[in-house]
Amino acid sequence: MFFFDKRMLYIILAICVTMSLIGYMSNAESLLDMIFSIPGVLIAITFHEYAHAFVAYKLGDDTAKNQGRLTLNPIKHMDPIGLLMLLFLGIGWGKPVTVDGRNLKRNISYKKAEAIVALAGPVANFVMAIIFTIIYALILKFNVLENVSIRFGTTIVSIILYTIILNIGFGVFNLIPLPPLDGSKILKAFLPYNANRWFEENERMFYLVFLVLWITGIAGMIISPIRNALYIGIVSLVGKIFGI
Repeated sequence: MFFFDKRMLYIILAICVTMSLIGYMSNAESLLDMIFSIPGVLIAITFHEYAHAFVAYKLGDDTAKNQGRLTLNPIKHMDPIGLLMLLFLGIGWGKPVTVDGRNLKRNISYKKAEAIVALAGPVANFVMAIIFTIIYALILKFNVLENVSIRFGTTIVSIILYTIILNIGFGVFNLIPLPPLDGSKILKAFLPYNANRWFEENERMFYLVFLVLWITGIAGMIISPIRNALYIGIVSLVGKIFGI
């Protein structure tokens, strides 16, 4: 995934997870929140990576299909580091889907095809966010949980809301135009030849920029207001449609 030694990621991960666990041990509510977020994390990663594989297959490349990635089985799409980071820090990734440009349909350029495949992941996350917002709206409109215990009802609602938020956040995060995120592949499809070449020649530098943004929490600061604005917008729009 990165050009530098992956052991660095394991060291960073160990430090971050340890600090998070210390925080969770002193705050039972935060631990509960993390547990409630697990279904949302699995859904966000699974549908994101499945969308990459599905669109690549539709564009003529069966590499991901042959690797068993054209499936909604979460195990096939999980990257251990990315999964833990998403659970504990709210920023993570799935196992990258391999795309072989030689197999893609020739009626569009490789860069455009790669951009379409890359865009499919974030779009899938936004679609899932909308679907779960609709589910949440239907629960409220028809009082689906009125005959269940308060604890069970609160748990279900919490899981749904976390799923909405995590899918929006995962989609926004992956649109950042830095390698190895989807946004970099989308950006390259629109860059002129010389700019594209410069971008590819300096990918190592951009990887390091991404790492700095990630470690320092700046990425989260960038994502949070966008994620929150989209969350409010989607919930408000669906609420108006369903009259709640």
